[in-house]
Amino acid sequence: MSFWKQLLDSLQNQQNIETNSMKSIEIKNDKVNGLPLILYLSNNKNINLQDLEKLCNSVGWIKRPFRKIKIAITNSFVLISILCKQNGKIYLIGFARATSDHAFNATIWDVVIHPNFQGIGLGKVLIKEIVNNLKYSKIHTITLFADPQVIRFYKNLGFKANPNKTTGMFWYPK
Repeated sequence: MSFWKQLLDSLQNQQNIETNSMKSIEIKNDKVNGLPLILYLSNNKNINLQDLEKLCNSVGWIKRPFRKIKIAITNSFVLISILCKQNGKIYLIGFARATSDHAFNATIWDVVIHPNFQGIGLGKVLIKEIVNNLKYSKIHTITLFADPQVIRFYKNLGFKANPNKTTGMFWYPK
């Protein structure tokens, strides 16, 4: 079975989406025979939650209730999805979102790229797209939470760990 057929069969097909209004990007994919990928960036909040869950499962994230995911998406200030169109079908292969106070601050959440598409610059595309959207909205303090294995990735994109000796604080119910 070819790589593309196997990969795309493993991803859930999204509902019929028109790609003409989306921003397209071309990535030279050295991991798959050097073939270019035509991908689309979408800011549509009407995302198929089952597709998003499948994407999150592909990287080992814990399952979250659809009801809460829908609330999180609805209340997000910026949401960017990366879609792959193959054989007339569209597949969700990347996702990130940001919340904001709409004036000063924003936090980036849920940055995820399907494992078969990691290492070709798509995470960088997601982060740059979100940052550009936030800068356009005149929001200049952007935070995120990063697992230790991705700190260098975010530093390479201009993020700083604990700037000015600040420390993130958390409150959890007992």
